[in-house]
Amino acid sequence: MAKELLTDVTVRTVKPSDKDKRLNDGGGLYLLIKPNGAKWWRFDYTINGKRKTLSVGVYPDTGLADARRKASEAKNQQANGINPSDTRKEAKEQQRLNIENEKRIDAGIAVIGSFKDIAEQFLMHKETECSASHHRHIKECFERDVYPWLGNRPITDLTAYEVLETLKRITARGALETAHRTKQFIGQAIRWAIVNQKAARDVTQDLRGALPKITKGHYAAITEPKPLGQLLRDIDAYGGNFVVRSALQLQPLIFARPANLAMAEWIEFDLEAAEWRISADKMKMNNAHIVPLSTQAIALLKDIYPLTGNQQYVFASNQGKNGEKHISRESIGAAIRRMGYQGQHTAHGFRTTASTLLHEQGFHSDMIERQLSHAERNKVKGAYNRAQHLPERRLMMQAWANYLDSLKAGAVVIPFGKTG
Repeated sequence: MAKELLTDVTVRTVKPSDKDKRLNDGGGLYLLIKPNGAKWWRFDYTINGKRKTLSVGVYPDTGLADARRKASEAKNQQANGINPSDTRKEAKEQQRLNIENEKRIDAGIAVIGSFKDIAEQFLMHKETECSASHHRHIKECFERDVYPWLGNRPITDLTAYEVLETLKRITARGALETAHRTKQFIGQAIRWAIVNQKAARDVTQDLRGALPKITKGHYAAITEPKPLGQLLRDIDAYGGNFVVRSALQLQPLIFARPANLAMAEWIEFDLEAAEWRISADKMKMNNAHIVPLSTQAIALLKDIYPLTGNQQYVFASNQGKNGEKHISRESIGAAIRRMGYQGQHTAHGFRTTASTLLHEQGFHSDMIERQLSHAERNKVKGAYNRAQHLPERRLMMQAWANYLDSLKAGAVVIPFGKTG
């Protein structure tokens, strides 16, 4: 078939008839003239043995030269086994995604197909499969340590190197365990995407052995009175963030899990009753927990109340605009490391400290274990003991706080023992 049979004059002056009229330019390109005078460029081609037609523009917006160029591009795709119609659909879909993503960026929403977009879908799915506290932990890890660097990266383009660089930022602040957990959470999100045909490969599998191993064993903890007194004095002298220092000062008095302390809400506290009531969904074993508050603990809470009392969280993070975020569960441990206690003591170590010294002073194991909110293996006994020992624990917690004050003051170390 001859090619380029048409001229600009022919295309411009051709008149419509009472039915569709077709003017061939050769090579599959032709001008379709509709009875109403509309002129459409069409390109016929064959792919996988099937006849197809592709629209390549409307005259006069698309002139003869442009129509020939588009037809030539389509013909090259056809020669390479690519369906020009599929390419057109993909381009339109990409254009639609680009427009949608621009709107999402303006609205502060994750772009479609990004790691943040996939991770948020994964979290919605995960919500029905894990406890509220674990779900919250994953979400906080992503928001604090992953989204700022990987959030907008297309999940299909994500590389093992990028993930590793993100994990190194976590290990650089001494949070090796968090780095390992974050790697695990990233991998879970990617594998969920693979199952749902949103990703092809889990790049975290390439990072086996890339992070230093976690040394197994108990959390580092000071259990000798004199060094403990020095630690307490160093905490009072801590020159960092006031909110973090307040959490640091409260932790030895109540020896709660660092995660529970970090996310403590004002609504959970009854200062008149001297109690902190933690709901079951925040607890590791999904059992509600009551923490009796000593006079020293209440004084600390009253001290920080003017700053954060009108917000949700007691230890509100300055990263939140209106107190809608709390300090990280790692903030206390990071502050302890900055004070020079790396390898000697941890935020979680206060639980070991209290357990050791309280046992040494003869307090009943059931009281101590209940205060630590450890699970009772005997289910019948556990159900019976859930609300037990509260009066005794009040006395124990006040005696413990008084003892810490004496250590902090540098007094002669004497047994504080049971009271009442």
